[in-house]
Amino acid sequence: MTNQHHGFNYIELPSTTNTEMKKFYGAVFGWTFQDWGETYVAIHGAGVDGGFDEDSVRKPSGNGPLVIMFSKNLDVTKSAILAAGGDISVDTYSFPGGRRFHFKDPSGNELAVWTPE
Repeated sequence: MTNQHHGFNYIELPSTTNTEMKKFYGAVFGWTFQDWGETYVAIHGAGVDGGFDEDSVRKPSGNGPLVIMFSKNLDVTKSAILAAGGDISVDTYSFPGGRRFHFKDPSGNELAVWTPE
């Protein structure tokens, strides 16, 4: 990944348990991980660098910025999230140009997935 001036460079999600976060995101999205000590995990394969932080003073929430991921098949991704133990927090809805839903990961962070119409 190249660093783009003023571009998004890193997304860090607070975590209550990195073991469950790795299991969930690995199963649903195929991401891989690198542990950095006991409380931090780097994310690989998500399109932008990122990490899970168990030691963050920030806590998982559905009230912060919304990270939205892309899917070629929204229904398959939604099924994978449910099978991996995620919760759908906002069911699939249409908007001009596409459809999306929101989900909560094992730590309680709310993210979304979208696909074009």
